[in-house]
Amino acid sequence: MDLLGAGTIFLIIFLSCLMTLSTWRQMRGKSKMPPGPTPLPIIGNLLQVNLKDMHDSLVKISDKYGPVYTIHLGPRRAVVLRGYKAVKEALIDQAEEFSDRGEEATFDWLFRGYGVAFSPWRRAKPLRRFCITTLRNFGMGKRSIEDRILEEAHFQMEAIRNTKGTPFDLTYILSRSVSNVISSITFGSRFDYEDKEFLALLHMMLEIFRFTSTSWGQLYEFFSGPMQYMPGPQQNAFVHLVGLEKFISKKVKEHQETLDPNAPRDFIDSFLIKMHQEKKDPNTEFFPKNLVMTTLNIFFGGTETVSTTLRHGFLMLLKYPEIEEKVHQEIDREIGRNRGPTMDDHLQMPYTEAVIHEIQRYANLIPMGLTRRVTHDTQFQGYTIPKGTEVLPLLGSVLKDPQHFARPDEFNPQHFLDENGKFKKNDAFVPFCIGKRYCFGEHLARTELFLFFTSILQNFSLKSLIPPEEIDISPMLVGFSSIPRSYNICMIPR
Repeated sequence: MDLLGAGTIFLIIFLSCLMTLSTWRQMRGKSKMPPGPTPLPIIGNLLQVNLKDMHDSLVKISDKYGPVYTIHLGPRRAVVLRGYKAVKEALIDQAEEFSDRGEEATFDWLFRGYGVAFSPWRRAKPLRRFCITTLRNFGMGKRSIEDRILEEAHFQMEAIRNTKGTPFDLTYILSRSVSNVISSITFGSRFDYEDKEFLALLHMMLEIFRFTSTSWGQLYEFFSGPMQYMPGPQQNAFVHLVGLEKFISKKVKEHQETLDPNAPRDFIDSFLIKMHQEKKDPNTEFFPKNLVMTTLNIFFGGTETVSTTLRHGFLMLLKYPEIEEKVHQEIDREIGRNRGPTMDDHLQMPYTEAVIHEIQRYANLIPMGLTRRVTHDTQFQGYTIPKGTEVLPLLGSVLKDPQHFARPDEFNPQHFLDENGKFKKNDAFVPFCIGKRYCFGEHLARTELFLFFTSILQNFSLKSLIPPEEIDISPMLVGFSSIPRSYNICMIPR
């Protein structure tokens, strides 16, 4: 909000007035809704939140109103869920009622309810089923998921060796590697690391991810109606979204021209075949728009989430070199130096597993989760939540729930180790969400995190340019996602 001039704020408020009259009328009948702070006209409770860290603000408000409360973010009214108990009760115990998707304004500008990630449950359900089956099939065929990742790890190691131990920014080495894995599944091939189109795509995805985590990006979430027509960084985000859509559309066209229905090469081929099979079904969700948007969902999600988590992780190891050393010791003991890691190794490597889990927990990548919406009038913890009400399941509040993590605000792998040093699961570990709309790429992401993480640490030691005590591992931006601070790192061959 500090980026906005007084004139811009006034214009936003004025235009929002025209859009929100019906919302405020509806609010008068909300006596059975969960309690919450009293909203002001138009801006709601925005004066009570910090747009630089919405998640932290919403947690602090919960201290006064409890784990389930109502908040008004501009013209949008939402029910906030804080902590494992409330989130589990909604997303698992009452999964059907909380299965619809709420608004994600930046992404909705392009997706408009199509695709698998940002669509209503009635559309997402068959698309999710198809995606899960198709990704599983391509992950267990002639080239397993593990094979694809290990092949990419080879290119990744070569790129890191080429740095010759000098300082570099990990961002694009990690995103290229991770993106090539999902590219091989969705498009049937990987990109060369210096491919200009590939680098442009990675830049687009990173800039969109960053925008949604800025103060301006958060403000756009609440006043997207008028702001989509105004100048500002949201316009750059739209350009990047259109660029990604054009790339996917081009890939679909290429696949249509070379499709062999008897030998699908990748996800796009499989979707095209499914479209042909259901072309006479008037209610089918398998049509070109959903193909493009679903492929974009998978490509984007399969790139930014894992690569950003790894960037968080290596910064944490620079901060805590003693943890890096313990991982090195376990890798040397269980894998050695003469072969690469495999997923069979993770069962014998509890400390490394605990570190990876703690990286995901502490990184808190999507702190507010993807917004939900109740499918009908819903009874929840003694309250009535009207049909269509948005719900914010604060995944970050689950990952830092003091009832489940002894030191929730500290980076501590012991959260996932028992007294004997064995790995222990934790129900509150929910970086991939839970319930009907959990991330169906979870298996792929877990595999990538383990294999890329151990491959790098098997071959390299990490060196910081500044003393560990001066390293700040708090995120640079916290909004839709949690973005790590920029840093350079030296990777020294072991």
